[in-house]
Amino acid sequence: MKKVMPWLHYPLVMASVFSLFALLQSQGVSLMASTYMPIIMAASLITILEIQFPHNKIWQPKFVEIKLDLMFMAVVQLALPPLVSFTFIYILIEPISALNLPFSQIWPHTWPILAQAIVMILVVDFLRYWLHRAAHTNKYLWRLHAVHHSVQQLYWLNTARFHPLEKILQMMMDSLPFLIMGVNEQVLALYYLAYASNGFLQHANIQFRFGSLNYLIGTAELHRWHHSQRPEESNANYGNNVIIWDVLFGTWFLPKDRNINTLGLLEADYPKTFLGLLSAPFKR
Repeated sequence: MKKVMPWLHYPLVMASVFSLFALLQSQGVSLMASTYMPIIMAASLITILEIQFPHNKIWQPKFVEIKLDLMFMAVVQLALPPLVSFTFIYILIEPISALNLPFSQIWPHTWPILAQAIVMILVVDFLRYWLHRAAHTNKYLWRLHAVHHSVQQLYWLNTARFHPLEKILQMMMDSLPFLIMGVNEQVLALYYLAYASNGFLQHANIQFRFGSLNYLIGTAELHRWHHSQRPEESNANYGNNVIIWDVLFGTWFLPKDRNINTLGLLEADYPKTFLGLLSAPFKR
């Protein structure tokens, strides 16, 4: 079982998430509840797996780290997106809709919901790939993105640690275009389920084995290298849900001859508090 379980952890969590979503929708539960309940379940399952099957015991977080990442989860991942979406709708989307421009015709609205969700994942990951890659090559974007790379151990809650300004840039890629095109709410919910659940698993401190899926999915085995302290190792594997754009554009990286040494940034004095991390991009 010790050899088998690492192959099962990822598919079991993802299958549970989407099965619960389908069950809740079939029972007439609201779309918001049907989306957030599976995500809460995913976080709970992953927490249990991190305790029972840790990939690296050194990466098990201390309370101060958990408290910090919970603040990022509450402020950046939960409170900020509704505010930004509200701003998008009233400042951009409604004025654009009033012009009756043919933006909505771009999207395949008549396709099955699942097919639309797959297209959205591929398109968003293409846009986010280039934003993420630019965040590693442009010094101003890197100042924002360094907040995410400040973690020195990986566990699932690290996925919340993003600077608010970078989160807004991300939403301009994965929310704004699709709101303008009037994409079905179920499609948006399925994308969010995939994004949140896979993001948790990407950062999870769990024993995983993915095999050939490492050429298709943005896995933890790949993403751990992205958090390496060495630039020659971390400037790779930019994909979120899928990794195919890294494969196509030459940034896929998974060495077989060594393990990851140190995670985080080269700056030993980089801030370690919530307010310090928010102000860090403007000071260095």
